[in-house]
Amino acid sequence: MSNETQEEAIERESMEFDVVIVGAGPSGLSAAIRLKQLAAEKEQELNVCILEKGSEVGAHILSGAVFEPTALNELIPDWKDKGAPLDTPVAGDDIMLLRNAQSAIKVPNFLAPKTMHNDGNYIVSLGNVCRWLAEQAEALGVEVFPGFAAQAPLLEDGKVVGVLTGDMGLGADGKAKDSYMPGMELRAPITLFAEGARGHIGKQLIREFKLDDGCDPQHYGLGIKELWDIPEAQQQPGKVVHATGWPLREHGANGGAFLYHLQNGQVVLGLITDLNYENPHLSPFEEFQRMKHHPAITAILKDGKRVSYGARAIAKGGIQSLPRMNFPGGLLIGCDAGTLNFAKIKGSHTAMKSGMVAAEVIWEKASKGQMDAGAVLPYDEAFRDSWAWRELYQQRNFGPAMHRFGNIIGAAYAFIDLNIFGGRLPWTWRDPVADHESLKSAAQQPAITYPKPDNTLSFDRLSSVFLSNTNHEEDQPVHLQLKDPSLPTGKHWDEYLEPAQRYCPAGVYEVVEEGGEKRFQINAQNCVHCKTCDIKDPSQNINWVAPEGGGGPNYPNM
Repeated sequence: MSNETQEEAIERESMEFDVVIVGAGPSGLSAAIRLKQLAAEKEQELNVCILEKGSEVGAHILSGAVFEPTALNELIPDWKDKGAPLDTPVAGDDIMLLRNAQSAIKVPNFLAPKTMHNDGNYIVSLGNVCRWLAEQAEALGVEVFPGFAAQAPLLEDGKVVGVLTGDMGLGADGKAKDSYMPGMELRAPITLFAEGARGHIGKQLIREFKLDDGCDPQHYGLGIKELWDIPEAQQQPGKVVHATGWPLREHGANGGAFLYHLQNGQVVLGLITDLNYENPHLSPFEEFQRMKHHPAITAILKDGKRVSYGARAIAKGGIQSLPRMNFPGGLLIGCDAGTLNFAKIKGSHTAMKSGMVAAEVIWEKASKGQMDAGAVLPYDEAFRDSWAWRELYQQRNFGPAMHRFGNIIGAAYAFIDLNIFGGRLPWTWRDPVADHESLKSAAQQPAITYPKPDNTLSFDRLSSVFLSNTNHEEDQPVHLQLKDPSLPTGKHWDEYLEPAQRYCPAGVYEVVEEGGEKRFQINAQNCVHCKTCDIKDPSQNINWVAPEGGGGPNYPNM
């Protein structure tokens, strides 16, 4: 996996740090802040840098998000005085069962799994929370480098010794343009990988160091989200609504919807589709468009205006899918490992805690001068001693129950498991079938005909991508790599009718016909970095790698 064999002819600059962090999300920023706090307490210096592939911190952050402040209370106890953007406390919870396209039932709160209750939580823009966390980190002396994508780990003698940033100014043919700048080596005794779900370096490291031996495969959901301005009469600031059932259940899929009322007359709504669905005709994007036509949703959106759109995969396998998180010279933290609590539909607080635990383990060695290059740290043990691990252990059977029984019966099981027994039932269910292995032949599954968008509530992919502010330099190597270029319109077409054109929420993949021949087309400039193709492709033929730094979506208030 070492990249230097093919890069030996390129002279690269190198920078040395005590800790390098890849990704300015909740886990990476929390790790950096905690490291600098610990160093300041002992009046010592610690050089910490964060690489962020987005054009700015928060540009690629997408989440619901209902935010639980548990970890933030520990990390920055005076966050209110420092102006953290937690402005909308949850004022009420509704859980809805959408029975069909017209009717819905409100589930009494006492029947809902207690993990779905949100007393004391806040509705936030997680991107804005990360922007604020970056300000706190920089005030402590952390160096934050947005617009620089980590492209590969630096490996020497079986140890990670840092990362290589991506080259800038390469043309689509891979040759240097006039603007070419080679990537840099950022070296450190320890590197934290905090790329979010399905990190492209994280998956390499899991494979290289066999970190997932003995684990279930990681499981994912695709979250598609929109931000709307709505009329004053429909506004209920602080109201949280979760829904399940229609439309996904109609096509044998699992998942659920969310609708959160913010301040300033805005709501966020979205649909999470479990990526273990079987029917290759299914399109998560089109299911989301259908959902908005349910009367319970339409009543909120009526006469409103859609102002933003985005999509991102979430890792929801739980501790059964959690790989070993430490290896020589590095750690996987946050959703790069898979620390989201799916029973709560929240991962920011557990991601932050994973980063804070990492910082404390690193400081224990660094403060004693024991941070040699390629150090192996007792991180897994420390994380197991944290409240984040205990929380994940308590909800370990929630995801497998949903996959075994579906959302409705699965929720009834979760009520018994969590509300009555507190997650202490004496078994742990396994979920051994990977999401990419779950698709069945298109001929064996019912075809699905989706309605055309009305451009009032429902929309097409391209107009949606426009609202994500996605931009890539078009003359650059395609960052969606095919291991076998002939496969999409070969076996994939015959068996699955090429599912990439339906599971992608951004119109990246198309099958076009020219002269009677089918051709697989990749519109890489549309990519919103959700990683669904890397996860769901049935032959694991698509390899998502980071494009040139600064490319991708630019999410405002998402």
